[in-house]
Amino acid sequence: MRRIAIIGPGGAGKSTLARRLGARLGLPVIHLDAEHWRPGWVETPADEWAAKVRELAAGERWIIDGNYGKTMEIRLAAADTIVFLDFPRRICLWRVLRRQLQYRGRSRPDMTEGCPERITLQFVRWIWEYPRTRRPKVLADMRSTGAHARHVILRSPREVEGFVASLR
Repeated sequence: MRRIAIIGPGGAGKSTLARRLGARLGLPVIHLDAEHWRPGWVETPADEWAAKVRELAAGERWIIDGNYGKTMEIRLAAADTIVFLDFPRRICLWRVLRRQLQYRGRSRPDMTEGCPERITLQFVRWIWEYPRTRRPKVLADMRSTGAHARHVILRSPREVEGFVASLR
């Protein structure tokens, strides 16, 4: 495992898992949220963003966590391992609420400085609708663009723990 893409709904624990795997495997970790957002929650323009993701994915060794569906295929094509955190909504929403309380008014470690933690109705709706709207596309992309890679689908925190423990 030299190029690991971690995907899943908000609050599933993508960034936390990326940090843990990075420490265990000695791989550099790239948080897409920190790469995509500019201070004040300003998005990187689409053409610039696609070029940035291509540049990141061209690296020899990495763990990249995040979704960003318009550039998903770039990462999946480059990854040798795809980890999909396929968690229930209740876990994701609980974790997002907990994260909001933990980082209220501050930027979290995997986010651009100047982007304080926030919960918006749009974000909650995205998490709620993820199983119906995003999950089928993610699985289809894994089967097509990411067919060459090892697929790891984890459906609970317990499965994440087992996966991390299995790595040397």
